[in-house]
Amino acid sequence: MGKEKRSFVVVGLGAFGSVVATELARFGNRVLGIDRSQKRVAALADQLSNAVILDATDEGALREAGVDRYDVGMVSIGNDLESSVIAAMNLRLIGIETIWAKAESRTHHRILSKIGADRVVLPGLEMGRHAAQMLNNPAVQDYVSLGNGFSVVNLLIPERLKGKKLSDLPFDAGITRLGMMRGTEYIDLRERDPVLLTNDRLLLLGKRVELTQFGDRL
Repeated sequence: MGKEKRSFVVVGLGAFGSVVATELARFGNRVLGIDRSQKRVAALADQLSNAVILDATDEGALREAGVDRYDVGMVSIGNDLESSVIAAMNLRLIGIETIWAKAESRTHHRILSKIGADRVVLPGLEMGRHAAQMLNNPAVQDYVSLGNGFSVVNLLIPERLKGKKLSDLPFDAGITRLGMMRGTEYIDLRERDPVLLTNDRLLLLGKRVELTQFGDRL
C-alpha cells in the first residue's frame, strides 16, 4: 500500500501534541495519533482519522500500526527525553520522510537535531519570542518565524498614518511587501501604492531585526 497524501502521525498527545494533531485534522489532513495513555487516546479518537494506544519506543508496534504509510511525523513526548529520542529514531528507521520533534530543553534540542529530526521546536522559547515581538510593538498583530533569521509579520496601520501612501513608509531594502488586508479584502501591492486607512494590515517578510526596526519607526 502506498503512502497517503499529506498524512501525519503525531506521537505524544499531551497539551502540545493534541493541539497539533487536532489542528492538522481540522485542516482536512489524515492524522494518526499515538500515545501510551488510554485516556488521551480516547479523548481524541473522534477528532482524528485514527488514534492508537502504543509505546512509540517499540519499532515493531509502530510498524504494526501502519506508521510507515504516513509521510510526516511529529514527536511530542514531553518530559521523557529517552522515549522522545527513541521514538524519533524509530520514525526515521521506519521511513517517515519528514520528522518534527518537540524539545523540552536546549540539550534535548541538540540531541534531536543530531539524530536527524528535520525541525525541532522549543515551544516555550518560540512562543516567548512570539509574545515579546508583539509586546515590543503594539502594531505587530502576529509574527511567524520562518527560520534562517527571516519572519513574516502582520502590522496594523495606526491612526496617525491614515492618508499616507504606502510608499511614504520607511521601508528598508530587505523588507518584502507581501500584501495588505483591508477588512476581508486582500490588496496586491506589486503594482499598487494605496492610500492607507486606519486598521489596514500589512503583511511583510524580512529579517527579524529589520522588521523590528521598521515597526519601531512607524
